Amino acid sequence: MDMEQNIYLVGLMGCGKTTVGRQLARRLGRPFLDSDHEIEARTGVGIPTIFEIEGEAGFRRREVQVIGELVHEGPVVLATGGGAILAPENRQALRDNGWVVYLNVPPLQLWNRTRHDRNRPLLQVEDPLAKLESLYALRDPLYRETAHFIVNGGRLPPSAITQLLVKEYQKQCVL
Repeated sequence: MDMEQNIYLVGLMGCGKTTVGRQLARRLGRPFLDSDHEIEARTGVGIPTIFEIEGEAGFRRREVQVIGELVHEGPVVLATGGGAILAPENRQALRDNGWVVYLNVPPLQLWNRTRHDRNRPLLQVEDPLAKLESLYALRDPLYRETAHFIVNGGRLPPSAITQLLVKEYQKQCVL
């Protein structure tokens, strides 16, 4: 791995990808990108509207296209949407084109972080905690399969996670 390697942050919604990604990009002097924000910028509407009009399948198609393009930008720090790893082509593109970090946070903590956020279409259900638990059960193995490095971020503040990632990234790039 070289110091120009892209860094991709994956994990469930609310795990801190955007917060950590911004801090990490600032520390490394790189642009920060967020695949969900890129989709919104390109479509001119928010993610909930895309889900409403096209359903999750339509949103996932857009996500594959955007990630397929963003992995060729660089060097950047990219936060992916929580479900980006569902598509095999996204897992492959991320793994082949950069250093993938999984920010692993337990579902109860994610629920505490996201429970008042109305901008998360998958959580607009009767029991959002149960939904997060089922998403975690489904996606955790895919995040682990895709990641080069896993951070158990449930107990660490974003600044500590950022510091850990800078050290680990530099260590892996020197090898």
